[in-house]
Amino acid sequence: MNPLQGTLADKVGLLILLPFLGFLVNGTLAFVRPRAKGVITAVGVGSVAIAFALAAGIFGKMLGSPDAPPLVKTLWPWISADLLRIDVALQLDHLSIIMALVITGVGSLIHVFSAAYMGEDPGYARYFAYLNLFVAFMLVLVLGASFPVLFVGWEGVGLCSYLLIGFWFTDAQNAAAGLKAFLVNRIGDAGFLVAMFLIFKHLGTLDFIAVSRLAPTAFHSGDAAVTAIALLLFLGCAGKSAQIPLYIWLPDAMAGPTPVSALIHAATMVTAGVFLVARTNVLFALAPMAQSVVAVVGAGTALFAATIGLKQWDIKKVLAYSTVSQLGYMFIGVGASAYAAGIFHLVTHAFFKALLFLGSGSVIHAMHGAYHHTHNHADAQDMRNMGGLKQYLPTTFATMWIATLAISGIPPLSGFFSKDEILASAFARGPGGTVWYVVWAMGSIAALLTAFYMTRLMLYTFHGPNRTGDAETAHLHESPGMMTTPLIVLAVLTVIGGAINLPEFMPSAGWLHRWLEPVVEAGSRIAGTPELPRGTTFGLLALAVAIAIAGIWLAWSRLKPAALVPAAQSPEEVGFARVLYEKYNIDELYDAAIVRPLLWISRNLLWKTVDAGIIDGGGVNGTAFLARTVGWLGTRLQTGRVGTYVVLFVIGVLAILGALTR
Repeated sequence: MNPLQGTLADKVGLLILLPFLGFLVNGTLAFVRPRAKGVITAVGVGSVAIAFALAAGIFGKMLGSPDAPPLVKTLWPWISADLLRIDVALQLDHLSIIMALVITGVGSLIHVFSAAYMGEDPGYARYFAYLNLFVAFMLVLVLGASFPVLFVGWEGVGLCSYLLIGFWFTDAQNAAAGLKAFLVNRIGDAGFLVAMFLIFKHLGTLDFIAVSRLAPTAFHSGDAAVTAIALLLFLGCAGKSAQIPLYIWLPDAMAGPTPVSALIHAATMVTAGVFLVARTNVLFALAPMAQSVVAVVGAGTALFAATIGLKQWDIKKVLAYSTVSQLGYMFIGVGASAYAAGIFHLVTHAFFKALLFLGSGSVIHAMHGAYHHTHNHADAQDMRNMGGLKQYLPTTFATMWIATLAISGIPPLSGFFSKDEILASAFARGPGGTVWYVVWAMGSIAALLTAFYMTRLMLYTFHGPNRTGDAETAHLHESPGMMTTPLIVLAVLTVIGGAINLPEFMPSAGWLHRWLEPVVEAGSRIAGTPELPRGTTFGLLALAVAIAIAGIWLAWSRLKPAALVPAAQSPEEVGFARVLYEKYNIDELYDAAIVRPLLWISRNLLWKTVDAGIIDGGGVNGTAFLARTVGWLGTRLQTGRVGTYVVLFVIGVLAILGALTR
């Protein structure tokens, strides 16, 4: 018997129930008592904080039984049709508890920050209802024991992202951004659905434990079926985790409130794709070609997004492309079968990226106070209108520099250990194919660019002279304690977070590797996990540090905050800088190549020709015309003249007799 069965079985469902109850209560208050701020805050923050405490308690119990098999808790039957049987069941194992801790832990800090950041918004109750529902669906996603249950959470976070990105829906641009995120993700989700159909066709089950057990005997390595399944699953991951070519929704997600950006980018939705690859590691390990695709797409996304981040001026847009880039690193890790390394970077990224987004929220909060008379959000988020903010926001300044050094890969901060373990894993696979050396090189160049553009963000925001304006500067101030406290906690986690998976030559090395081994061991064994000589490992680490320092030094030496002028006075970008600023015009390319042709086909071919012309004209209207014509002919026969009836009767009789006598 599973030693965790009795103690934890009933608590797993509570993890999801708590934030869901928060959604129900705050959703009700949004209609009946939208001004009950104290109750709304207590319910919104408290439900997620209690869920985190519960997750921490479950984790503590699991530490006492590290070798216990996965705990599956069946809540109720769901679908039963012939051979298909699906229960609403939750799976608690070493991977899902790590994800639950990140979601509820970082999510709690974001909820606390939100209470101050959104305090004056008239949609306060609605905001917390959506935020609680987001956390609940993300927990369904990571705790689901089967593909369909996971897919419920998968679609749920997609719905919540639509609601939160378009939270200020009276602004057409915000509403369009939410719709864009929703529609782009549906493309990936279609691939996910087809993958589920194929899995059931070949394995007869959709439960994760059964799939992992049956797949090695049902498929041979490199089979077309398992390769198709893995690639279709990755299509879903590319949508949810914003990889090429489906990354375009995530920068537009900045239209939502800044804490929402932190929740989507750091702790929840965008990490779902990385989690799915780790959860289905056996399927991907059986499809080497698909694994290479995952890693190559991840490396390409990391480098591509990093180049765009070089020339963005909106502080949130820089961080958005940074997220796209960092997600690329995670896919390099899981694509190289370094599943623990990918999850390691997922965890550390949750710390420093949540810190960066909440820090940017602190900056924007101060800038909105300064630019309250303009009612222009762009003014408050443009780094060209900032500068010298370190003297006004000292806590925000210090904590964001910690996160910047972490994402740049400076030791001993957490980002250094997780990112460079991923790059080392790709390099270790180099002897198996040149493509892995290319992946490593692309990731290393992206690391150089990351250090550069993040230092650029800090220099233009906090250093040099202030460009806010004399009248506006008087309104600049540090954020309240409810906003700075989460920054400090996340800064501490950013500093110490790397300790959960230190390199093998350090004390207490590889804890996360050992912890996740029961979940990823089968996939790692099938794919193989090559190891680097210690000397090569040290060389790669030294090179990684040199790259990070070089990126910071280049930005520090070449960029001159004193020469920058406010956005209203800035000249237009020219040359390749303009290409980067306009994000390679990928959105415009998609619009010209896909959106407009589809609209033309829909309007002119499907609507005007097929619907209005063929269906309405030839079908519905044509049938009506035929009925009217036949009816009219019938009326012509009803003349009321007996002689006419006799003639027609005789003609009919003669016709019948003629037919019978042939």
